[in-house]
Amino acid sequence: MLSFFDIDNRIIEASQKAMELCKSKLDEINDIQEYNQQKMIKAFQEAGVRESHFSGSTGYGYDDFGRDALDRVYAYAFDAEDALVRHNFASGTHTLTVALFGILRPNDTMLSVTGMPYDTIRSAIGLEGNYPGSLKDFGINFEMVDLKADGTVDYEAVEQRIREEKPKMVYIQRSRGYSIRPSLTYREIKKLCEISKKASPKSIIMLDNCYGEFVEKVTPMSVGVDIMAGSLIKNAGGGIAPTGGYIAGKKELVEMCAYRLTTPGTGKEIGATLGNNRELFMGAYHAPFVSCEALKTAVFASALFEILGYDTTPKYSENRGDIIQLIMLGNEEKLCSFCEGIQSGSAVDSFVKPEPSDMPGYESQVIMAAGAFTLGSSIELSADAPLREPYAVWMQGGLNFCSGKLGVMLAADKILKISEEN
Repeated sequence: MLSFFDIDNRIIEASQKAMELCKSKLDEINDIQEYNQQKMIKAFQEAGVRESHFSGSTGYGYDDFGRDALDRVYAYAFDAEDALVRHNFASGTHTLTVALFGILRPNDTMLSVTGMPYDTIRSAIGLEGNYPGSLKDFGINFEMVDLKADGTVDYEAVEQRIREEKPKMVYIQRSRGYSIRPSLTYREIKKLCEISKKASPKSIIMLDNCYGEFVEKVTPMSVGVDIMAGSLIKNAGGGIAPTGGYIAGKKELVEMCAYRLTTPGTGKEIGATLGNNRELFMGAYHAPFVSCEALKTAVFASALFEILGYDTTPKYSENRGDIIQLIMLGNEEKLCSFCEGIQSGSAVDSFVKPEPSDMPGYESQVIMAAGAFTLGSSIELSADAPLREPYAVWMQGGLNFCSGKLGVMLAADKILKISEEN
């Protein structure tokens, strides 16, 4: 193996074994990749995308035909009636928050059926921090159904709670966040939708779809989700979108969210794109390919670290609902070494040594590795973790499999060398 990097032969040999182990899974991902890429091209054609759509607008942004066409592209790709795709969504959490405030009203109940939501959305709900302007501050109630001890969904408890409470919203988080629970594939999402529709037909099913776009052929909208949201600096932006987010779903619900983003009455009709259209269209075009490159990187990482004796979830052979790979490293030193290795494999800021620090929205110090072209982009190879038990690292991204594979090997090499020094 030709390498421009000083990687221990033991790691190189282990990586070759890992490639043999996960060959069939990589082939499966290639099939998903091709399917979703063709679907995206069809989405562009159905939306009538033309070069003039790449021009930006200023001021109010009236009659921005590119903005409207981009909405149609994502709606088609996600099997949704409508979509709201904007560069001025500041993050995935901001996008989710706009959707929640767009749909929920005082005295409504939001029932999370996948346990406690991800750290940063908790302050928006009003579960942590007591910030003014949270859902709680507006009299919106939050309830949740705990997961089982093994981290899987407690379907019986979910059915009972939905039947008893008839909540305005049934909220599903697809990805695991900083937890060890499995992410949800379309099969689990479909089952939750079927339970909800039967127990409370009027409840709105909302999905936090961050990290889950384009990892399967079947979309959440096609199995019963009413509204979903995600970030453009994760899967959905293909590593090209510099910022932004999307909301997709039933037309009337997307309209409600648009009224929250801008103003009641104007909704999707205003909002200047300021020259961002070209990058957002290019990001959408590349998203199916890049998401699956990240998926391949995660599968390889799981196989390699399993060979090296570490617990991983998901296993390399398991079906996946997102691009995130969790690796149990056991202690703080190995955790930090892993992140240093990932950083050293980056094209940008490879010389930086990640250090744990306090982060807004997180209770524990967090270490993050990301040599990214777009700041905070987790579709680019990155790794992060709170410094707390069980000292697991959450790795995601990889714009292409070759660079992702290298980063994972460098992380393994860094841990091996640190372990031998001790």
